[in-house]
Amino acid sequence: MSEQYLLEMKGICKSFPGVKALQNVDLQLKAGEVHALLGENGAGKSTLIKVLGGIYHAEEGEIIIDGQKVNIDGVVAARHAGISIVHQELVLVPYMTVAENIFLGREPGTKMNVDRRKMVEEAQKLLDTYEMNIDANMLVERLTIAQQQMVEIVKAISFNSKILVLDEPTSSISDKEVGFLFNTMRNLTKAGVGIIYISHKMSELAEICDRVTVMRDGQTVGTKVVKETTTDDLIALMVGRELTNYYTRDYLEPGEVILKCEHISDGKMAKDASFELHKGEIIGFAGLVGAGRSETMKAIFGLAPHATGDVYVKGEKVKIKSPIDALKYGIALVPENRKEEGLYKVQSVRFNSTIEVLGSFIRHLHVDGKKEEEITQKYIDMMKTKTPSQDQIIGNLSGGNQQKVIIGRWLATEPDILILDEPTRGVDVGAKAEIYAIMNELVKQGMSIIMISSELPEIINMSDRIYVMNEGRVTGCLDHDTVTQESIMTLAAK
Repeated sequence: MSEQYLLEMKGICKSFPGVKALQNVDLQLKAGEVHALLGENGAGKSTLIKVLGGIYHAEEGEIIIDGQKVNIDGVVAARHAGISIVHQELVLVPYMTVAENIFLGREPGTKMNVDRRKMVEEAQKLLDTYEMNIDANMLVERLTIAQQQMVEIVKAISFNSKILVLDEPTSSISDKEVGFLFNTMRNLTKAGVGIIYISHKMSELAEICDRVTVMRDGQTVGTKVVKETTTDDLIALMVGRELTNYYTRDYLEPGEVILKCEHISDGKMAKDASFELHKGEIIGFAGLVGAGRSETMKAIFGLAPHATGDVYVKGEKVKIKSPIDALKYGIALVPENRKEEGLYKVQSVRFNSTIEVLGSFIRHLHVDGKKEEEITQKYIDMMKTKTPSQDQIIGNLSGGNQQKVIIGRWLATEPDILILDEPTRGVDVGAKAEIYAIMNELVKQGMSIIMISSELPEIINMSDRIYVMNEGRVTGCLDHDTVTQESIMTLAAK
């Protein structure tokens, strides 16, 4: 039976303190197929992939490649076995060039004399082959998140691996770039490469995947042929129940204007954005990658030192020069890039939950530990965050649970205005439904929410009104009663 599979993972078990992350997990990958790996955040997908990639060592189980049992005791061993992984969190070196990142540790030439010209030529050839409009000489820190994601994929492809793992590869790239990625994947599978594809975007499965394995609570619960199953069936396997009322919105009559912004610019990508937010409503911001949505919100939140424009909070013109000013006026921002802008990765869930509200439980030299624990637990419960304890290092949680902690952190500031930048990126369908329900409840209680999202169904179903941006400017506003994906895309390209 093993001969028909490129890869078999049998009976894989892995534990961490207080958590049994994997329990007898099985996964089979055929040569030339795209095999989706689905599951809620915390289901064990990333842990399984890290075992395959040599980052973690399983206590039990075996890995078989091309019919031969292999011992993957480290990242180098995984690479030698023909395995390359593009992780969800980017691991590029920002102050190095694209070419240096692609060939890091295997530069052409000698240790004393790297052939930089050849390195750049080879890197540019790879980028051009896959139709990526990126200069191999450019510093990675100057690239957008989408471009950095594409560089990660090119780097993995450059190893000529026979097993390629893509962990949420489309979470930060545009539809056009998704098309390039899928074409690249098809070319690789034609050459016999097997691809394990992790994604929370159910709509992508039918387009690119052959089979799908579903995990729940650290176990394998089923493997299906994509063409022979439905999205509802897969969701039921993932969450252990049927998921109804996926998008939760009660459209109520909005109140007075609580935030008014006129001609907002950050001096770079945000050029001229004007909009209004009413009490008790959700407004969505749509647009293509690079439209300036995140930059506009950062300017409002005091994160752009050269920002211009006028901001009115509850009818009063205010000056916001820093996040401290923004918090003073009741504005909170959950950033798009949680790894770089949100997490204290080596600190605990408690630390990450309460860092913005230290004044609530610290007086002079006295720390009210009980109050700190109460605040942390309140938002763990509200967000339904899966963590063994408040003392768990947040870097050990799944990406979706990290996101829940960050949202809870800013809710702890009790804002009137909550800005959510891609709040469900990398979050599973069950957790998405929970976040949507929380957003709905918050606006019913009078909070006002600004949501940036690249997922059109999400922004259409959750927003009272939708502002669309293109090249740093607001090009139109659409009402939830009449909005369509076509009308959004028309304004996004205007």
